[in-house]
Amino acid sequence: MPSPTAPSNLQRPASPAGQDPSPVTTPLASLIRRRIRAEGPITVAQYMALAIAHPEHGYYVTRDPLGREGDFVTAPEISQMYGEVLGLWAALHWQAIGAPDPVLLVELGPGRGTLMADALRAARAMPGFRAAARVHLVETSPVLRAAQRAKLAGIDATWHDALETVPEGPPLLVIANEFFDCMPIRQFQRAPQGWREILVDAEPEGAGFRYVLSPRPDPAVMLLPEAVRDGADVPIGAIAEISPAAILQATAIAKRIAASGGAALVIDYGYSGADWAGRPPLGSIQSLRAHAATDPLVEPGSADVTVQVDFHALAVAAREAGAATYGPLTQRDLLRRLGIERRAEQLAQANPPHAGTIAAALDRLIVGETMALLFKALAIARPGDPVPPAFQASGRESA
Repeated sequence: MPSPTAPSNLQRPASPAGQDPSPVTTPLASLIRRRIRAEGPITVAQYMALAIAHPEHGYYVTRDPLGREGDFVTAPEISQMYGEVLGLWAALHWQAIGAPDPVLLVELGPGRGTLMADALRAARAMPGFRAAARVHLVETSPVLRAAQRAKLAGIDATWHDALETVPEGPPLLVIANEFFDCMPIRQFQRAPQGWREILVDAEPEGAGFRYVLSPRPDPAVMLLPEAVRDGADVPIGAIAEISPAAILQATAIAKRIAASGGAALVIDYGYSGADWAGRPPLGSIQSLRAHAATDPLVEPGSADVTVQVDFHALAVAAREAGAATYGPLTQRDLLRRLGIERRAEQLAQANPPHAGTIAAALDRLIVGETMALLFKALAIARPGDPVPPAFQASGRESA
């Protein structure tokens, strides 16, 4: 059997000045090395799944990663305005589809529960919505579940390990904020002999890991859009990504909505387009520790590992499952259309000493390129139902 080869154009981050570049072993790293030495190199998706979700040593299983003392900050933690306007989105669509009672308000990956708490508070402005809404949270991390219970104390909520156990029947309104970026991906590099999968192997010496190319083609490459897979403009060395897990999740959401009604709002950082031009040419996997980029292959389980979301792939999966899709919009357009600037004015008028802080938070959410433009929003709805709020001007995404 041919040996895996090192892929070209894969550059690992340089170690900060003064730091030893050799990896420090972790319990999870030892487990992964033993598996690789017994079974051979693993896919990037397998490595990523272990790094973030191993039942004992996975990143999200062992810690609360959010906030200044954690590794990153999400939009709901920047300002209450974010969760409030998303709560308004849910309430407005509930009203547009006939105010069903009950309706399931479902959040996927609820963080500390901040978004849901802010959304429920704001949604009380819509008569009848709070009484009709049944809150369901899909969360696998025991640490974050504890934080959510504390934040949502006094609110009748039900927790689930997966969407599949959320009750069927009533319409559901789904919010997935920075949920799909944690879905494991498979990476392929275009080599002279065709697409080959990128794998994770143990270093021949030492405790570290390295990327290698599979010596053989894999049928999974057929999941790539044809324009990417066979595109004449895709250069040798380019990296393409697919996330079977994300496609399955989008399919499950869409099937529920197509059958029962409601809508889903997916917000994440990512890209859209069936062709090569819209994709990160060298792959999008990244790792964060203490708000700084780090090497995904160093100390697995100790840092967050995420990827850019392929919104085109999610939309295609949702439509094939029978739903309608709208967008994606930039986060800037979504929040502006939902009235976040007016909400900022209201908060500043009510809290003059905090007006500067409120303005700074608003700028972080809707100005510049990092969050305002890189983050995007996709809506999934039942065909024939009203277009979800903020998406009326965007039309349906083309296949």
